[in-house]
Amino acid sequence: MNDRSRWIALVVLCTGMLMIVLDMTIVNVALPTIQADLGFSQAGLAWVVNAYLIAFAGLLLLAGRLGDLAGRRDVFLAGLAIFTVASMACGLAVNQEMLIVARFAQGTGGALTSAVILGMIVTMFPGPREQAQAIGVFAFVASAGAAVGLLAGGILTQVLNWHWIFFVNLPVGVITAIAARRTIARDRGAGLRAGADVPGALLITGAMMLAVYTIVGPAAQRGWLAAETLGLGAGTLVLLAGFIVRQKTARHPLMPLRIFASRNVTGSNLVQVLGTAGMFGMFFLGSLYLRQIMGYDPLQIGLAFLPVAVVMGVLSVRYTDRLVMRFGARTLLFPGLGLIAAGLALFALAPAHGSSFLVHVLPVTVLMGTGAGLCFPALMTLAMSSATPQDAGLASGLVNTTAQIGGALGLAVLATVSASRTNALIAQHRPTAVALTEGYHLAFWIAFGLVVAAAAVAAALLRPQRTAVAEPEQARELVPAIQAD
Repeated sequence: MNDRSRWIALVVLCTGMLMIVLDMTIVNVALPTIQADLGFSQAGLAWVVNAYLIAFAGLLLLAGRLGDLAGRRDVFLAGLAIFTVASMACGLAVNQEMLIVARFAQGTGGALTSAVILGMIVTMFPGPREQAQAIGVFAFVASAGAAVGLLAGGILTQVLNWHWIFFVNLPVGVITAIAARRTIARDRGAGLRAGADVPGALLITGAMMLAVYTIVGPAAQRGWLAAETLGLGAGTLVLLAGFIVRQKTARHPLMPLRIFASRNVTGSNLVQVLGTAGMFGMFFLGSLYLRQIMGYDPLQIGLAFLPVAVVMGVLSVRYTDRLVMRFGARTLLFPGLGLIAAGLALFALAPAHGSSFLVHVLPVTVLMGTGAGLCFPALMTLAMSSATPQDAGLASGLVNTTAQIGGALGLAVLATVSASRTNALIAQHRPTAVALTEGYHLAFWIAFGLVVAAAAVAAALLRPQRTAVAEPEQARELVPAIQAD
């Protein structure tokens, strides 16, 4: 594959990823309209999101490994097909049951599509400089797409109706599939016999789905110490323990545990769990603050978060790869996480009355976008640093899994804490706006703590790397700064 073809293929892969990422947030804006149209209760409405999350997060590891075994392009195309058909079913939904089932199918297609993308990127771009640049583009799409989704959801919901947030995926999915078949060479996987571990697949898929269900269901609705939450949590641990035992004893394990031998791979995925838990909870609660305190409509909310995508895009596409080559991915994590933490702390000081976009919102979005633009490309580089060509799909699926688990965990914890604080203050007869704002403040401070904890984990587990020289000519010849442990 020549240089031009590889970059065209990257655009195709990122288009597929953007469609998946947009769908995760675009639905949130339309939820009130969906609730009114299909008659959902508040608890039932949550399953429009939860059904997707359970399938998506639960199948990512398995989907990534399937890419290694059956061929990543074929798995990518299969995921696109399922996601596109399921999107049509979502748009045509006339009752609650049809929409929830279709959303589960969407999550399945999304997992198959996104789990293998990063693995294809690192094999298509083996050179350190071009790989850092390609990962920067991917990280921008994967992270900033959440902010773009809020804007797209507001436009489609207000101008057309909620059905179109799903119908818009149809032409994008078809065009992406056609382009992928023409631009991405078909790869031969290791073969299903090299890892056709059916018991292992059932154990890890069951564990991931049960973990996400526990987080978004009983934990969020009844509390973390409720009997149902503790019971399901214990069941998740049992399944995970069974999976680990199976991987140690299976002749052809689904997920070779050697991938965790690298401190950089293990540490970067732990950092991602904590970092995404803090950052993506901000989008949800920040949207509520803009809606309930500042009175923004869906389109205004989307526009308010647009600076996150713009700043992150400029950094990820033009500058982060050079900084990674100059200073090393580990070094770049700390200013990135620091800026994200600063943005969360600033949002935790936003007032209940007299809020100003220029004073209380714009600085937060610029800090968050800058921090994410520095942090997430470096984090993905570290997470893929020890992946062999045979394990690239698995490593890619693991990166996506930790992001989704972190996002689901953060959203459940922060939303629960915020609601509990607000309800307690309302019970004390505090004004509603004050009670809501103080609930958001508490959640933002917890998110701040999670990001600080991510920085501490990075300092403790991630190994320092040799920095690249400053000259571009020399940088192109560098051996990757990130070495496997």
